[in-house]
Amino acid sequence: MNRLNEEERQQYFDQIFKTLKYKKKEEFLELFLELHPTDQMELFLDLYDDKRPMFYEYLAAEEFAEIFQGLELDAQHDVILELDKTYAAQMFNYMQSDDVADFIGELEDQDAKNILKAMDKEEADEVLELLSYPDESAGSLMTKEFVSIYAHQEVQQVMADLREKGIDAETIYYLYVVDDKGKLVGVVSLRNLITVPLDEVVENIMSTRIVSVEAHTDQEEVAKLISDYDLLAAPVVTSTNELIGIITVDDVIDVLEEEATEDFGEIAAAKGATDVNMTSFAAAKKRSPWIIMLMFFGLITAGVIGQFEETLEEIVLLAVFIPLIMDSAGNTGTQSLAVMVRSLATGSFEKKGLWNTIRREFGTGIMLGLICAITLMIIVPFIYGSYMLAFVVGLSLFLTLSIATIVGAVVPVIITKLKLDPAIASGPFITTVNDVLGLMIYFTIATTLIAYL
Repeated sequence: MNRLNEEERQQYFDQIFKTLKYKKKEEFLELFLELHPTDQMELFLDLYDDKRPMFYEYLAAEEFAEIFQGLELDAQHDVILELDKTYAAQMFNYMQSDDVADFIGELEDQDAKNILKAMDKEEADEVLELLSYPDESAGSLMTKEFVSIYAHQEVQQVMADLREKGIDAETIYYLYVVDDKGKLVGVVSLRNLITVPLDEVVENIMSTRIVSVEAHTDQEEVAKLISDYDLLAAPVVTSTNELIGIITVDDVIDVLEEEATEDFGEIAAAKGATDVNMTSFAAAKKRSPWIIMLMFFGLITAGVIGQFEETLEEIVLLAVFIPLIMDSAGNTGTQSLAVMVRSLATGSFEKKGLWNTIRREFGTGIMLGLICAITLMIIVPFIYGSYMLAFVVGLSLFLTLSIATIVGAVVPVIITKLKLDPAIASGPFITTVNDVLGLMIYFTIATTLIAYL
């Protein structure tokens, strides 16, 4: 089916809903199975609860498996309660092993055991293997549905095998060549396979320059590798180079989204609380430690202001510019933080090097500081009638922004060297540090030049 616009799509959905309403099974299947799996999933989620039993009745377990594995985890938990146990077991048998492992991994032990017991032994064993690997590792991310071939096979034999086995594979764009012991020795693309004579031997067309990952490799490293090499899939091997699975690009996209969400939560000091489906209590529980910690950092800021109480009492007008100094410092530092965290995550930091990156950010801070300082030196005298006050505020802002960019760039690097996630140098944390530095610079300059104000 061609891609429909929103109006056509809704009309098509309504047509399918009518077939359910009037219990026209054959017409329903004809219309529904024409849809892309993503549209099938969306239509399913739009169903009223009372229509779902009919949906399960009309669709075979194999047909529903693709819909179920595309649902969010919370939706999967709700749906599984509605399914007949036999139907559910059949559905899990048809799902990709990595998707079953993702679902079962979130269940209570007894519930997981019940599902595995109901599945076919071969399918259950594959899921158990995936569950045996650490979370967020290549082994836990891989799928067991792949096609492997032998170097001594002829192309015509490989093509015949593909017709038989390819339907169950996650992807057949890459065929992995193994020896008699199951060790990875080469890779052949489908393009190469169909453009050579049928009597050609695999060994003559395979590439031995293989990009692979070990089962215990971190998922973020796997995602970076697949992105760097523009791969559709990457083979997963043991420490002895035995081929045990593959990781496809669609799984990598999920990893990148997950890692980006995690980093966003770190930068916003809301780690683990970015899920919009989370309850208010759960979100508050996740965020409160950060807020309490930052509250104590705020006391440091208050302490800095208290140290210069005499200066403030003598020139009360200085208090007007405290929010400006603090906000500008925090915003500039957070921008540098975001740039550095992304640089570390994508690997571009290693290419540029520490000093080049710091020099760039420092230069940016100087330019920003100059622009803001000149602007203030023009505006402040018109509003407050004091050129010296404009000079103090402008100079303070220039120095503050120059230093704030360095703080925002250096702190994530230090945290990375300590083998921690650079995103924990959260925006609020960087903001508070730069607030303290900005206020100290501002009041030090103001106190030094107080006789001229």
